[in-house]
Amino acid sequence: MKFYKTNKNRKLRYSLINSKKNVIIIFFHGFMSDMTGNKPTAFHRFCKKKKLGYLRFEYSGHGKSSDEFVNGNISKWTDDARQIIKAKIKKNKKLIFIGSSMGSWIALNLAKNFKSQLKAFIGIASAPEFTERLMWKKFPKKIKKILNEKKIVEIKNDYGSTYPITKNLIDNGRKNKIFSKLKLNLPSVLFHGTNDKSVPLIFSSKTLKLFRSLNKKIIKIKNGDHSLSRKSDIKKILKELTRLVNEI
Repeated sequence: MKFYKTNKNRKLRYSLINSKKNVIIIFFHGFMSDMTGNKPTAFHRFCKKKKLGYLRFEYSGHGKSSDEFVNGNISKWTDDARQIIKAKIKKNKKLIFIGSSMGSWIALNLAKNFKSQLKAFIGIASAPEFTERLMWKKFPKKIKKILNEKKIVEIKNDYGSTYPITKNLIDNGRKNKIFSKLKLNLPSVLFHGTNDKSVPLIFSSKTLKLFRSLNKKIIKIKNGDHSLSRKSDIKKILKELTRLVNEI
């Protein structure tokens, strides 16, 4: 594992293998997640075995990267991802983005930045615009009041732990809308678990509409949760990744 320093002096932990290969897979992790989970680790093993390039990293305030989580927002984390990709991947490489939950939003934010290189997209429980649609609009008046006054509130997630949500995160999310703005002509495969308690399937359905290519589909994984980290889940994702790589 290495660290990359951004132009804002943020240190981002990353791992890059087979950087000289023609095809580079890039993984974007989710909200309050990191690059060491089952999925990014499985993709690392896959790319190593198949001799594909693979970049994974952690946004600032996540994992072992520098800065505090509460200082972050979608724009900042998108900028982190943009900088490390530009710094570490040559412009002549073909890219496949894999976005997990919030990572799909960040990856899609960057689709235009890497338009000439980006050849396919995989979304896993995609959650673009979740800060407005799954947080702000669903927050009771009491939570909204605390956010407006104190600018931060602790929220319980579906797994029993709590995490801090800032007013800055909510406000900034509104500056990163993609459902009404983005159109992409890329092959895409979106995965969503039928037992996802964090992000409804409608988010993947809306995300699929961003793609004009006929080579697109949603794969619903029976009894799959939000993380889709079971061996059987990952096997399905790798099968589609293999197909996309072969089509490039």
